[in-house]
Amino acid sequence: MTEPKNNNRHNGKQGSENGTDTGSRLAALCLTALGVVYGDIGTSPLYSLRESLHGIAHLERTPANILGVLSLIFWSLIIVVTIKYLLIVLRADNRGEGGVLALLALLRPWRGSPRRRRSVLIALGLFGAALLYGDGMITPAISVLSAMEGLEVATPRLAPYVVPITVAILVLLFLVQRRGTARIGLVFGPVMLVWFVVLALLGVGGIIDHPQVLAAVNPAHAVDFFVMNGWTAFRALGGIFLALTGAEALYADMGHVGRPSIRLTWFALVLPALLINYFGQGALLLASPAETQPFYRLAPPWALYPLVGLAALATIIASQAVISGVFSITRQAIQLGQCPRLTLVQTSSEEIGQVYLPAVNWFMMIATIWLVLSFGSSNNLAGAYGVAVSATMVITTVLAFFVMRERWRWSTATALAVAAGFIVIDLAFFGSNLLKIADGGWFPLAIGLFVFTLMTTWRRGTEILAMRVRKHTEPLKDFLARIAAEPPLRVPGTAVFLGAHEHGTPPALIHHLAHNRALHERVILLTTVIEEVPRVPAAERLELAELPCGFFGVVAHYGFMQSPNIPVALRGCESLGLKVDLDTTTYYLSRASLIPSDERPGMALWRDHLFAFMSRNSARPAAFFNLPAEDVIELGIQVEI
Repeated sequence: MTEPKNNNRHNGKQGSENGTDTGSRLAALCLTALGVVYGDIGTSPLYSLRESLHGIAHLERTPANILGVLSLIFWSLIIVVTIKYLLIVLRADNRGEGGVLALLALLRPWRGSPRRRRSVLIALGLFGAALLYGDGMITPAISVLSAMEGLEVATPRLAPYVVPITVAILVLLFLVQRRGTARIGLVFGPVMLVWFVVLALLGVGGIIDHPQVLAAVNPAHAVDFFVMNGWTAFRALGGIFLALTGAEALYADMGHVGRPSIRLTWFALVLPALLINYFGQGALLLASPAETQPFYRLAPPWALYPLVGLAALATIIASQAVISGVFSITRQAIQLGQCPRLTLVQTSSEEIGQVYLPAVNWFMMIATIWLVLSFGSSNNLAGAYGVAVSATMVITTVLAFFVMRERWRWSTATALAVAAGFIVIDLAFFGSNLLKIADGGWFPLAIGLFVFTLMTTWRRGTEILAMRVRKHTEPLKDFLARIAAEPPLRVPGTAVFLGAHEHGTPPALIHHLAHNRALHERVILLTTVIEEVPRVPAAERLELAELPCGFFGVVAHYGFMQSPNIPVALRGCESLGLKVDLDTTTYYLSRASLIPSDERPGMALWRDHLFAFMSRNSARPAAFFNLPAEDVIELGIQVEI
């Protein structure tokens, strides 16, 4: 087995060769990892042990059951998070980026694969990404709500205010998204550092009082738990899984801080703090089995209000990380052609990963607030939580198997053995979470299916649209030959026509010449290509080809984590010998008006209407390509689909 080449931009080898500088950089990245990566899994102790024993399976709180659940949490964190994600899946980096779409892009399913397998891989990857939208809505709701429920422990008189306070916090959280996380991100790491230290301190007290709880490290307690409880133990897996819900984020957020810092932070702080706290809660339950809030009862009475405040900050940070992750996934889907163009705002001039999508933000805010108002408590929301993440984990394992075989060149036997070991555990958790569908688990599945339908409809629709347009497009060489034979009037300046001109002449160029019977003295046919890598270096961005009759072909390459900027690309053409005066440049775009029809082969009529609706409401190309609005001319064409 060979380690894949690490292209991570944050591998700690950049910058000064001085060991102190490298160590300082790694320390800074570890602190950032606490705030960006570990918020979700770090706030799981608020509710996961409680739900494992009471909220989902309604287990009798005997010492054997408490030790059995603790043993399952312990070994799940070791096998699923530590071994699967930290040691294996994190190796599957796409030039430093992670996540299910980055993993899918590693396999290049959009080209070079047999059609049947290509379709299956794309469907799996897109469905895994779509499921994360449901998780992105539930995580803020259950996290903030569970933190605010600590007020009930401090004084029952505050119980009626838990939901209103939660809603107010969530509204503020979504309102500040448009400002970006560049400024507030500086405090995320230190707050989470304090949070994990407090988790450990709370747990130590319980363990000292009842050290026999440490016996749960023995996996025999997990085995006995299943033997004694049977089907009820299987149902309890749905609660135990809540301790793992942030595991997928470890991989998805790898590009922010890098693999070394994620691993070091996990082993040095996060894993020990989580285990100590879970065991501390278990020790408290051994002494007081009827306790319904073991996390908060670990704290002395004088510390309850400060702990609730710290928990609120930690859950806000966890929610912020998930929301930012959804924004990032959406941009990847847009760039890979799986989603319509949406208005995208770059919120930081330094960090390209910090983006804001207004439409996604408001949709998530409405859904999250609805969840809080509908379910009312974190106990009820636990029934909706876990289905989406467990399904994504299954998909990650399947895609990772193909990466092991095709990218890492592992033997089939080795890859199959590793993947099979993980898939058995993943399917067990997924099956247990499916039992929660009637209790709210339907919500993330419904959101996932909705987003998946949008993505697949958009991709199929764009393929059909390209095919329809291509049939009525004149080959570029024929068009240039016609221009040479019958030269039209040429006017000063530069015209830039955007389109996939390698398949033919851009429709906007044909319509422009037909209606105006004139061309600019210099015409640039510009094509943007989104590569299946996160980023394309500026030095590899452009290709230039000089064509007859004052025409130039320019191809601009971008990664799926980058936003195209056409004026910047044109300025870069000067290094290739083509100097463009942007002050005298006009940009021509074609915008198709779609006419749904059931008389042509393609999609079902309802999907035709859905695709037409998405096309009408997608962001205008001028904004997507960062073109100056005053220099853009759009030419409309009608296409029947």
